[in-house]
Amino acid sequence: MKSIREIFRNNQSLLDEPEVVKLVDYCSELEDEIVELKFQKTDNKELALIDMIKEVLKGCDALEKEQMEHERYGYDAPDYKETIANLKSYIYRRCRDEKIWL
Repeated sequence: MKSIREIFRNNQSLLDEPEVVKLVDYCSELEDEIVELKFQKTDNKELALIDMIKEVLKGCDALEKEQMEHERYGYDAPDYKETIANLKSYIYRRCRDEKIWL
């Protein structure tokens, strides 16, 4: 964001106009609200949930790839029981850490 001084650097006298003063005050209030909203978003559990979902999807993709390699090259079949147990453990641990109660 540009500062007010940057915007009016070529014509400082405009800062003395009543309408400009009101506009500057209004912009300052909006900037404060934006900062507050950004803080709330980072403090929000939404980011933790998004991160958790991305990790789950990444694990599912890896499992699908392992299954395809098993079918194509005859590798050992994926251990779904262990994978599901690890996934549940990961979700519960993240929920506990982020204080998300299911």
